Amino acid sequence: MVQKSRYRWFVVVVFFFFMLLHQADKLLIGPLTTPIMDTFGIDEVQMGAVFSAALLVGALFYPLWGFLYDRFARAPLLAIASLIWGSTTWLSAIAPTYPLFLASRASTGIDDSSYPGLYSLISDYFGPQVRGKVYGLLQLSQPLGYMIGLLAATLLSGLIGWRGIFYITGSLGIVLALVIITTVKEAPRGQSEPEMANLEQIGIYRFDIKIALGLFRKRSLILLFMQGFVGVFPWNVITFWFFRYLETERNYSPEAVLATMAPAVLVLASGYFIGGAIGDYFFKRTPRGRVLVSMVAVLLGAILLTLTLNVPIDNQGLFLVLLLVTAVFIPFASANVIASVYDITLPEIRSTALSIQYLIENGGAALAPLMAGFIARDYSLHTAILTICVSAWILGSIFLGMTAYLIPKDIATLRNQMQERADAERIKDKNEKVETTI
Repeated sequence: MVQKSRYRWFVVVVFFFFMLLHQADKLLIGPLTTPIMDTFGIDEVQMGAVFSAALLVGALFYPLWGFLYDRFARAPLLAIASLIWGSTTWLSAIAPTYPLFLASRASTGIDDSSYPGLYSLISDYFGPQVRGKVYGLLQLSQPLGYMIGLLAATLLSGLIGWRGIFYITGSLGIVLALVIITTVKEAPRGQSEPEMANLEQIGIYRFDIKIALGLFRKRSLILLFMQGFVGVFPWNVITFWFFRYLETERNYSPEAVLATMAPAVLVLASGYFIGGAIGDYFFKRTPRGRVLVSMVAVLLGAILLTLTLNVPIDNQGLFLVLLLVTAVFIPFASANVIASVYDITLPEIRSTALSIQYLIENGGAALAPLMAGFIARDYSLHTAILTICVSAWILGSIFLGMTAYLIPKDIATLRNQMQERADAERIKDKNEKVETTI
């Protein structure tokens, strides 16, 4: 048991580094926006198209990845995703013209939609009472990856150029593919559910189209999908445009940008784990706990971002303080939403369920950077960021409030389904022992 417990944390470490380096590669383009625009001589709308193209391709691939993960072993598929990451990043680095860069950067979206299988595999190593914390820990990699990208862009772009940085991150993707394929083991689907405790054997459950279609009859899941549609708009706008906002509209030097964004990203990273831990704490007390934590945090994010962006340009100290406070709350919902999706779906369709969630999220929000580009060109990045983020978060809080009302029933349904499976497995095991004795 101790060895098994240690191994599951080893899997978490491997996936943490996979996500960390993958996010660094994915988010590097934000800090490198200005030199890339200068290289190809493009404007904000054309650069927004680069951001949106990768997001759209990723969104389109979510259903395929979800099906593959629920039908086949997840660990080898994650290794393939890492290999695709490395290869497509290299293609971006060697693209000589804007159209080829746009196409190659769009292809990087293929592996961006590979995370549902990772979260699904982790759910079979950790039970529902602690998944929020584990997912929050894994999602620390996203802002830390951005930090690595920011440091690489600031320190290396002048030495090796943005193409050289992409060569490095692409190579790391190929290395991680080898690590995953050689060290990560597949886990039986559903083995960590409390009803399956102490079972000697667990049946093999795989993707079933009838069960998958039943996802659209879960009202709380539909509301989570709706929340997801608007919830990622702010992330895409902030990720791809905030760096340039500081440079061009708040007149920050590269050093000032780094001094501002470095602590903000570190605080943001802590928000993933803190949000997941608080969600787990309240989930143990009420099935509505995770969703209520998310709802409150989203509302606070909208209020705090409004206050932050309206700080006078010359008051960099107050801007940093409010930015840090905002950064704590805006990632609270992320780990809790993933855990909530898994709280109401059967193990063999969890990758599919989360893929649908991400398809809806990114299918809509993929246009956010392009929308922000149009608004920024006609008005300002300040207006673009504030308008898109605040309106999306207010709508998201409404959907989360409605989800909190409905989710206890769907959680109870899943627990009953898992208990029925566990009872059937025990009867099967008992019959096999009787037959063996006879």
